[in-house]
Amino acid sequence: MIDFTKIDYLKNGNERQKRAYEVLTRYHIFEKLKDYSPILAGTIPIEIDIEDSDLDIICEVDLNFEEDFLEELSFKKIVPAETQVTVENIMIENEKAIVMNFRLEEFSIEIFGQSRPATKQNAYLHMIAEYKILQEKGEDFKQRIIELKKQGIKTEPAFGILLNLESPYEDLLKMI
Repeated sequence: MIDFTKIDYLKNGNERQKRAYEVLTRYHIFEKLKDYSPILAGTIPIEIDIEDSDLDIICEVDLNFEEDFLEELSFKKIVPAETQVTVENIMIENEKAIVMNFRLEEFSIEIFGQSRPATKQNAYLHMIAEYKILQEKGEDFKQRIIELKKQGIKTEPAFGILLNLESPYEDLLKMI
């Protein structure tokens, strides 16, 4: 299985993955986030992305010190000065999270911080379950997921449709 905790696998992936690797390394995103155990999650790592899919970077952030996190990211100049950045605090399953969105070259990037290890966050766990399912079900299944996504269906619900899952967000977590 691919080690998704590092981004090196992108170098040998499809064209979009190689391009993502170039952008992430050019701007030293993972180096700047290293204190937060960043992981690239979502659809690009498992090759079910569509044209407007973003780069989702999940991080472990102590949200008791959320201001320190934002200040540190600002200090480390995570994005070029002219880049528009939005930051919002959200609640997911009664847990605080912070979301930072910006654009680097052709990629929308979302940095998601939660007070739990990145490998224990749902975005990572869903990706691992989806990867395993894709490996098991093959190319035709993968293309059907992509087609559903092109129709505007989010990733987990797309898996839910094809696998007849009642609660895809919860059910995928049981498939790891």
